[in-house]
Amino acid sequence: MAIDPKLLEILVCPVDKTPLEVVELPDEIRARLVEKYREQFKDEDPVVEVGLASPAGRVYPVVSGIPVMLADEALSRAEIEG
Repeated sequence: MAIDPKLLEILVCPVDKTPLEVVELPDEIRARLVEKYREQFKDEDPVVEVGLASPAGRVYPVVSGIPVMLADEALSRAEIEG
């Protein structure tokens, strides 16, 4: 799912308020996140394709078009780059 460019313009990292960039997530990370968020999507399977990365290395997953902007839910850039 694509991120609305206007939304991307206003979203910032909740920790350090820096701009975010869209990054593709590897298949194994996508599958893990789908399982993690499946229970919250009762009528459909969640779709996870991208994340929003901060310059500091935090990556916030985008689940079914909804950015999960919680510091506790962020992945590390090193984790997604393997």
